[in-house]
Amino acid sequence: ICKPFPFSFWSPPIFEHYPYTVIEGNIGVGKSTLAKKMGEQYQAALLLEAFVDNPYLAPFYQDPKKYALPVETFFLKDRVDRAAEFWKNKPNRVVSDYFLNKSHGFNSVHGRMPSVATGANLANRDLYYLGVSGDGDTASIGLGQFCHVIRRRLNMLYIVDNNGTYGLTKGQFSATNDKNSKSKKGEDNPFESIDLAALAIQLGAGFVARSFSGDKDQLIPLMTAALSYKGFAFIDIVSPCVTFNNHTQSTKSYEYFRDHNEALGYLDFIPEKEEITIEYEEGTSKEVQIHDGSKMILHKLDKSHNPYSRTNSLKVLNETQEDGKIVTGVIYLDKNEADLHDVINSNKKPLNTLKENDLCPGSKGLEYVNDNFR
Repeated sequence: ICKPFPFSFWSPPIFEHYPYTVIEGNIGVGKSTLAKKMGEQYQAALLLEAFVDNPYLAPFYQDPKKYALPVETFFLKDRVDRAAEFWKNKPNRVVSDYFLNKSHGFNSVHGRMPSVATGANLANRDLYYLGVSGDGDTASIGLGQFCHVIRRRLNMLYIVDNNGTYGLTKGQFSATNDKNSKSKKGEDNPFESIDLAALAIQLGAGFVARSFSGDKDQLIPLMTAALSYKGFAFIDIVSPCVTFNNHTQSTKSYEYFRDHNEALGYLDFIPEKEEITIEYEEGTSKEVQIHDGSKMILHKLDKSHNPYSRTNSLKVLNETQEDGKIVTGVIYLDKNEADLHDVINSNKKPLNTLKENDLCPGSKGLEYVNDNFR
């Protein structure tokens, strides 16, 4: 039996220098109980996780894989809603049983993910940014946003789940669906398709790859390397829609992909400081050092492919498409890593950590800036 913690023994009082205190720990260890005790002791406002209100929590314990996303999505929305209302009262002392700044995943408006990612990245360059989009919002309503986020070289991994169809409209072709590929009802697609990988290369993406949702051995190293790449990384993931676009006449089906996959090679990702223990033939593999100290080792199956040449990479995409094949693996890699912050020469310190004294240059500083625009 534990005795009550003597909060009054803390010296100096905990809220004297830290008005916002967070209790961290695993589920069920007593975070909320401790927060409530501290709130009583110091007359502090409480900001607590809504465990009782989350309808997905009980099902989550029964089937974690199925309910992991819904349970966290509910917590995230609830945190944002509670925080917005909570801080209106401007409390002087706060005790919470969770960190709101750990909630970095959320949905944006359809086709507008790049704008949200750009704003977040400009505010805090120290985070990893992973955006997941569909072929509909990337190649149609969000095509303009997709093009410009590539041009700006935002430091992020942009993933497209590409199934060539709109599920909500019951199988309507998307802009990435191949010409003459048939719908579930047997209708031909009369329009040319948009090759997002080719477009990404043309617009300046530094890391471009394609893979298949059913090939985790290829996909996991690709995603790991892409997240470590400094600059804009893009992976086009062919992900068949099992309801509306997985029939034998579709070029985005499981069967078609497995019969027409043209793998350029495979990739090993070696984290920083980890010893390289694999062996590979000279001339068929290439080691690439990444800015953070990690390494990518590209193993080429097609010796004619040069992934460091933009022209050659586009040629490979065009030729394999003409042959009715789907090329996978690292298609293009720019070894000269650079991102938006490098281009605009922004402050090395995350902008969201700058204080008023950092942001206000004073009257003399403003005069200097204004003089440069006269």
